[in-house]
Amino acid sequence: MKRPLAMIVGTGHAVPKKILTNSDIAAMGIETTDEWIVERTGIRQRYVAGEGESLTSLSAEAARAAMKVAGVTAPELDIIVLGTASPDRLLPSTAVEVQAAIGATRAAAFDISAACSGWVYGMQIAEGLMALGGAETVLVLGAETLTRITNWKDRNTCVLFGDGAGATVVKRSTKGRGILSAYTRSDGTLADLLHRPAGGALRPVTPEVLADGSNCIAMAGREVFKNAVRSMADACDRALDGAKLAASDIDLLIPHQANIRIIEATAKHAGMPMEKVYVNVDRYGNTSAASIPIALDEALRAGRIKEGMTVMFVAFGAGFTWGSLVVRF
Repeated sequence: MKRPLAMIVGTGHAVPKKILTNSDIAAMGIETTDEWIVERTGIRQRYVAGEGESLTSLSAEAARAAMKVAGVTAPELDIIVLGTASPDRLLPSTAVEVQAAIGATRAAAFDISAACSGWVYGMQIAEGLMALGGAETVLVLGAETLTRITNWKDRNTCVLFGDGAGATVVKRSTKGRGILSAYTRSDGTLADLLHRPAGGALRPVTPEVLADGSNCIAMAGREVFKNAVRSMADACDRALDGAKLAASDIDLLIPHQANIRIIEATAKHAGMPMEKVYVNVDRYGNTSAASIPIALDEALRAGRIKEGMTVMFVAFGAGFTWGSLVVRF
C-alpha cells in the first residue's frame, strides 16, 4: 500500500430550492407514474435549478461550506478543479467563474469533462498536482445543472436527472490519512450510447436542433446499464488491488448515484452488503459529477464516516468514463 499524499479535509454541498417529485413529472403530461420510476430507478424526487440559480452559484455555495469545515480561506486555494457536463457557458470555464465568486484570487481554475466520473477524475488530478509540488490546497468540485439539458419529452431520460453541487477541500496527508489508491479509465468507442447529439461546435444550436431536442441528453438505456455495471465492477477490483485491501476492509462504499439497480449490482460484485453502501439516489436523482461529493458530505454529517475508516468511491459516466478511489479518513 502506498503512503497517502492527499487527504480530504472539508466537504460541502448545495442544491436548488425546487424539488420535483415523480408525481410532478407525471402531472407534466409525461406518460409515467411514481411507481414506474421508483421500481426502475429508485428515484422519488430530484432538485431542479430555477431562476437565479446556476452552476456557478451552486458550486460557490458548496465550496464555501467545504472551506468552512476545512478552516481554509479562498485566497489559500492553489487550484480549483470543477467536474461538470453542464457548464454555465462553453467559454470561459465555470471554474473561473466560481473562482471569482468566492474570491480565490491565487488559484488556477479549470473544468474537466468526464461526466459522472468527474469528481473521481478531479481528485486524481488534485493528487497529481500536489505530487508535482504545484499545489498545497486544492478545491475539487463536482456540479451539474443537468435538468437544463434534459429533454422533458423523453420519458426514459427526464425522470433520471437532478441538479446540485458537491465540494471537497484537499490538502497534504497527515497521520496516514488520504487516498490509498486511484484508478481511471475511458472508452470513447461507446460515446454515442450516452451523449448530446448536437449543441456543440460540430453541430451548433439551430431552430431544427431545438425543435427535435438533439441538444439534450440521449441515452441507450440497456447498453448503458450493462456497461456501467461491468465498468464499476472493474473499477472496484482495481481500487482494492491498488490499495492491497479486500472488500471486508472497506467500511463504506459510496458509488455514483445513477440508479438503485446499478448500485445494487456494483455492491454485489464488490462483496459489500447494502448496509455498507451509502444511497441517496431516491432524494437527488442522478446528479452526475455531483452525486459522489454530495453523498460524501451527507455521509460525513450523518456520522457514517469516522476517523480511521476506509471508504471506496466508484463512478461511471458518459464517454464512457469510469474510476474509483480508496480513501482513509
